[in-house]
Amino acid sequence: MKIAGAWLTHSGTQALCAAMQAGGYRIFFVGGCVRNALLDETVGDLDLATDALPDQVMRLAEAAGFKAIPTGIDHGTVTVLAKGVTHEITTFRRDVQTDGRHAVVAYSTDIAQDAARRDFTMNAIYADPAGEVIDPLGGLPDLLARRLRFVGDPALRIREDYLRILRFFRFSASYGDPALGMDADALAACAELADGIDGLSRERIGAEMRKLLSARDPAPALASMAASGVLGHVLTGADPRYLAPLVHLEGNAPARWQRRLVVLGGQDWGDALRLSRAEQGMMARLRDQIGSSLSPAALGWKLGPEFGTDALLARAALLESPLPAQWQEDVSRGAESRFPVMAADLMPQLSGPALGATLAQLESLWLASDLRLSRDELLG
Repeated sequence: MKIAGAWLTHSGTQALCAAMQAGGYRIFFVGGCVRNALLDETVGDLDLATDALPDQVMRLAEAAGFKAIPTGIDHGTVTVLAKGVTHEITTFRRDVQTDGRHAVVAYSTDIAQDAARRDFTMNAIYADPAGEVIDPLGGLPDLLARRLRFVGDPALRIREDYLRILRFFRFSASYGDPALGMDADALAACAELADGIDGLSRERIGAEMRKLLSARDPAPALASMAASGVLGHVLTGADPRYLAPLVHLEGNAPARWQRRLVVLGGQDWGDALRLSRAEQGMMARLRDQIGSSLSPAALGWKLGPEFGTDALLARAALLESPLPAQWQEDVSRGAESRFPVMAADLMPQLSGPALGATLAQLESLWLASDLRLSRDELLG
């Protein structure tokens, strides 16, 4: 079986692979780029594996005229920029020691050893520079069936890095077939070892949860996370019951983790998921407006088109109510509107606190009118 795509035949990518092969080394695409190409989905990052040591990768890449950066050289990874395309090249490895967060690795020349240390069988599929697929562990049938399985013993894989618990649910949402259900052994291992999540950095957890919440339909995965006890280690008080109605209401709307997080609920998102201050502020505004009675147009004006849409969809899901007619047009109308009264319209008759209070009162009237009242009507 072969894969194809513009990313594979890109001149910089092929020139880099040719330089490695001319130096006497093997090089293969691996992981997400191969997986997504086989599923006919968009290919993003390019990860490659080689039997060359990192210093040999750097030497050959630079000799070919490319920029090589030792981004993760302690773990065998070199970043190579070739004609505008970024490549992460990692030497074949095998785990020597793990502590649930970091691994001590030894370099290898055996592609099967490299495959054996990966997380899921669908991520342990390789392809040579010509696109020919190499499947050392037999993961291809799993991938084509959209069946997510750990490589080897799920408990061993999880103990190597507890973030794999969250990755299991995220990959189930993104690549699994809901009709198959989740692998029972994997789910049991995630439940048994859920305490290991507590030792992970909140930055890693937050990054993984953003990706999970951005999946096509994260509702079944998050329901399983809650049932297995995993979700409680991630976000105290979170409840996934309203996610399925939300996904239904979203229809073809772009998936946004912010909208889904506010419906998922939970305590202290900022600390639990390491949200930035800007993200925390926007999430607080979104949560506050969901509980308001503002119209779709008013939400669009207060929050902008994206977060106005989020607030309206989240409100409908949480209240289990239908969306208003023409809500999308109204949100857009509100986002494009301008409050017709300026401070100068009330000066010099008003100033200081009285000026601010009057402006706030007029704004409330304008919002209550569905943004219909004109300047003259508000001032008259």
